[in-house]
Amino acid sequence: MSIKEKVLEEVDVLTREKRNNEIVLYNDDVNTFDHVINSLIAACEHTSEQAEQCSILVHYKGKCIVKTGDYDDLKPRCSKLLQAGLSAEII
Repeated sequence: MSIKEKVLEEVDVLTREKRNNEIVLYNDDVNTFDHVINSLIAACEHTSEQAEQCSILVHYKGKCIVKTGDYDDLKPRCSKLLQAGLSAEII
């Protein structure tokens, strides 16, 4: 493999990695920790520990990236969070 091919391959890999989107969950004064945790488990397939950590980060930091992936995978997950009354968006 030539240097040029290797560089092109690395650029291609970086380009593919940048196409990943993220679901950002925002803090609110309405939902309980238990509701947020249960919603993250249901929508994002988090373990209870992951969901609890995210809920704490959202509470203290104001927001948290709760899932990363392809837009087509994230869209229905984000919709579930929104239907549960949470504030979230895909970026």
